[in-house]
Formats: sequence, structure tokens, C-alpha cells
Amino acid sequence: MSLDVPAALLERAEAGPVDDEEFVACVRDSLPYAWSVISGVAGTLHASGGDFADHEVPPPGEAERGQLLRALASDAIRGGLERHFAVRLAFQNCHRVAAFAPAAVGGERHRAFVSPRGQLLNQSPGLRNC
Repeated sequence: MSLDVPAALLERAEAGPVDDEEFVACVRDSLPYAWSVISGVAGTLHASGGDFADHEVPPPGEAERGQLLRALASDAIRGGLERHFAVRLAFQNCHRVAAFAPAAVGGERHRAFVSPRGQLLNQSPGLRNC
């Protein structure tokens, strides 16, 4: 299961749409490691005023790796986080998370990061089974 959904939030979802704030709070509480990585990279991006920031530290364990995978593999979770932090997220190797300023999406650095070449160049035998 990806998220620990409080009963009250589940009831609201069964009745109709829920707002991003409630959804993102559920993500934050359910996936604390993923939240810390993504909020950190987004914070670094915004503090720098640049167009790109990344996090390259492998998770300390499988539970944390699973959180990161669930957060970034789900369109709903990833989209909610992107809207919340006003960034575009990109992901490589089960741990390398990048945040791009919206204006940088489609630019040279973004295209290089999300390209097949970028993925191939970011491989490491130590991360083969991540």
C-alpha cells in the first residue's frame, strides 16, 4: 500500500474530490523519507534561485527506497508534490531525484537529465539492483 489514508480522508474521497492540501499532507505523513528528499531538493532549488537541484544519496534501506519509488512512480503523488513545491521532478536510479524550475522544463539541462543518454551515463554497478 502506498499511503496510510486516515478514515476521514477516505470518506471524503469516497464522496468526491479532495483538495491537494489534504492529499499532500497524507503523502507527507505516509512517506516521510520521500517527503524529506523531495522537500529538500525543492527547498535547495528555491533557495538557490537556479533552475536545477538534485539529491544523489542512496536511501539508507529498502523501506526508504520503497517510499521514494512509490512517491515518484505514482502520477497522482508525483503530480501533487510537483504542484505543492512548484517544481518538476525527475528521477534516476531509484534514488537520484532532481527538481527543475518550471521554466527550465524542456531546456538543455532538463532534456539531458531525462534522456536515455542521461540515464545510461548515471549507471553504477553498485546501484544495479536498486
